[in-house]
Order: sequence, then C-alpha cells, then structure tokens
Amino acid sequence: MGEGSDRADGGTVPVQGGGTDAATGAFVAHRALLFTVAYEMLGSAADAEDVLQETWLRWVNVDLGQVREPRAYLVRIATRQAIDRLRTLSRRREAYVGPWLPEPLLTAPDVAENVELAESVSMAMLLVLETLAPVERAVFVLREVFELDYGEIAEAVGKSPAAVRQIAYRARGHVAARRPRTATSPAETRAALEAFRHAVASGDLQTLIDILAPEVVYLGDGGGARQATPRPVVGAGDVARLLVLGLPTLDGAFLETVQINGCPALLVRRGEEVDGVVTMRVENGLVTAFYSVRNPEKLAHVERETALSR
Repeated sequence: MGEGSDRADGGTVPVQGGGTDAATGAFVAHRALLFTVAYEMLGSAADAEDVLQETWLRWVNVDLGQVREPRAYLVRIATRQAIDRLRTLSRRREAYVGPWLPEPLLTAPDVAENVELAESVSMAMLLVLETLAPVERAVFVLREVFELDYGEIAEAVGKSPAAVRQIAYRARGHVAARRPRTATSPAETRAALEAFRHAVASGDLQTLIDILAPEVVYLGDGGGARQATPRPVVGAGDVARLLVLGLPTLDGAFLETVQINGCPALLVRRGEEVDGVVTMRVENGLVTAFYSVRNPEKLAHVERETALSR
C-alpha cells in the first residue's frame, strides 16, 4: 500500500501527501465502512484488511475526475475483491480442523447502540451468512445492511438490476429461515453471561442447565492449534456438563466481560495471554448457542477496538 500510518483497529491506511491527497482523503473517510462491508462478507478481519489493501491499490489508480460518488465507487471495488476472496476462502474452510467460527472483534459501545449494525456483525448472523453463495452474500449485505439501491449493487456484483432483485429475494428468504427468531437485549445476554460465570466458578451444573435452551448448541473453534470440541455439542445436559466439567481450558482462567461484535461476551485470559472468546446467542431468556473461539490466529482483534460503520 506504500507508506501508511497505524490505526487503533490494527489496520494500516495511507498517509496524505503528493498527488494522492484527494484519493487518500476519500479512502480514509470511508475506511470503516469498507472494512465493515468486507468483514460481513468474509467473517475474517485479517482477510477484510487484505481486501482494503487491494481496494486502495486499485483506487489510487482511478481517474477521480470520472468518479461521481467516491463512496459507491469504493464499495464497488471492495465488494468485487471480497467476492473473489470469498470463493478462495470457501475452499480453504472445507479443510478447516473442527468447527469454523468467524473472527471475533472487540467493538466500541456505539456499535452495540446501533441495533441493526450489532445484529449484522453478530456471530449468529455471520454464521447464517456463511450458508449463502458469494454473490448472494454480497447482495444481501449491501441491500439489507447498507441499504444500497439495486442499481449500485448491480454494478458492484456484475449483474443486472433485475437479477439482483431476484438474488436479494432468495437471500432474504434463506436468511429469515435461519436467523435468530427474536431480538435479544444486551441486558439478557449479560445476565446469561453472569450465570455462566457463576456456574463455571462454583461447578453448579443446575444453574447452567436452567439458562440453556433444550437444543442449545456449543461450537468450539481451535483451528487445530488449541484444544476445542471436534464437532458441535447439542443438548442442555451435554453442553452444561462440557462447560462446567469438561473444559479444563477454563480452570483458573480470568473471565472478563467485553463487547465482541456488538454484543456482551467473555474474554478468557490466562495471565497476560488471551486464551479465547466466548459469545452466546440468547432467545427468550435462554441460551440457544455458545460460540468459543480459541484459534490464536483469530484473536488478534480482541484487545483493541475495531471501528465499524454502516
């Protein structure tokens, strides 16, 4: 990308100078938006950063005199790069060791206050988006999350507006059938997290069972680098026993409440080292899913806040 400056979210952006002032200014102004688009399409902060690098390299060579709306043009470049990368990632994830979970992000309080943004980057929604084909995912994200018109989306994905409307219709139906059925307040999630912390600290199995939905699912992502469950664990009894009795990784660990992907979550520390992240999906006051990320390659963005934007 050339010379750049480090950002609080761990990325690098170009510094202003020379004849690229206008291009740099537009890119920096929309960087958080572009990162969010790429992240929601890829579920990976590292890959989203790569997409931003590729977007900048193409943007800096554009004749700005021919660009009517820099935001739309940048989103179009980023979307095309993300679609290409998503096709590669899909093949890579087929060989992933154990369950695959999105890369968690430490987010600022303003993300949680934006209900639509918080839902769109939640672990539960990102996993639903994983079930879409690359172009379907791009269309859904650009239309439902960022509210782009069909013409803009058509230019971004290389389809006609009529085709984009059909893709959007199918994607909405697919997501609606799989997304959480009810909205959950941060207070409900925090209460579930506190009950979980108490159960782990005290070994109180019944306390934990009481907050679990009968068909609760536990997914553990170690990526083959750290101990994790090799496949999903299903059912309140089995999940409770795993969490209270069967996870030695929590023994002696410090559990810190933080905001991950716009929702209350737990950061698991051992001394100065981050050992993992635990997030939950809560519906009607009961935990319907646990997501535990321990793969060290996915923990780079949980100690510094990442800027997200719609």
